[in-house]
Amino acid sequence: MADIDITLQHHLSPAQARAAAQQVADRLAESYDLTCRWEDGVLRFERSGVQGSLTVRETEAQVQIALGMLFSAFAEPIREKVQASMQKVFGA
Repeated sequence: MADIDITLQHHLSPAQARAAAQQVADRLAESYDLTCRWEDGVLRFERSGVQGSLTVRETEAQVQIALGMLFSAFAEPIREKVQASMQKVFGA
């Protein structure tokens, strides 16, 4: 089970939604030193103590993040930052 699970509705085209997902990933990568890669239409990101994915569907985007022990203490601030970033780029 993910420590952080956020789903937002969107009205973007598939190309726009993928670009928005990449913007979220770029922000996460910069803030938390994550490595990101696309894998079968799912954006996966990771670093020591953090693993997650951002899945873009036709009308929604979902991010799921599993936090290790060190990062779990910061789950709520991380959740707030990720949610704000997603709302900004997906226009929710």
